Formats: sequence, C-alpha cells, structure tokens
Amino acid sequence: MPKLKTKSGAKKRFKITATGKIKAGVAGKRHRLLSHSAKYIRQNRGTKVMSEADAKIIKTYLPYGL
Repeated sequence: MPKLKTKSGAKKRFKITATGKIKAGVAGKRHRLLSHSAKYIRQNRGTKVMSEADAKIIKTYLPYGL
C-alpha cells in the first residue's frame, strides 16, 4: 500500500490536541472588523475546537496526524 500524502493546506491550518480533537483559528478576524462588535472580536480571539462533523473531514486530510 503506498503512503498517503497530507494536504499541505490542512497541515498549516490545523493542530491536533492530545485527546485527538482538531483545533483551528477562528474565522472572521482578518479585515472588516469595524462592523463587528467588541464582543464578537473578543469571543473569537485565539483558537477553537472544531465540531465532530468538521473534524471527521479534516482527519482525512491528515492521515498520519501532525
């Protein structure tokens, strides 16, 4: 069986936690922030753990983890 390639975009955007969950940076933080409330900007700081449905797809892009 040949080795599987990791998706280059996925390895740059996601990290796997010690328990196997996927974490990623939050969307909506690059530009157009004046129209967002301070609460929105504050709550979307840092990283978030992806939902199980999204994590299932992302794990196929990272066949051997990171």
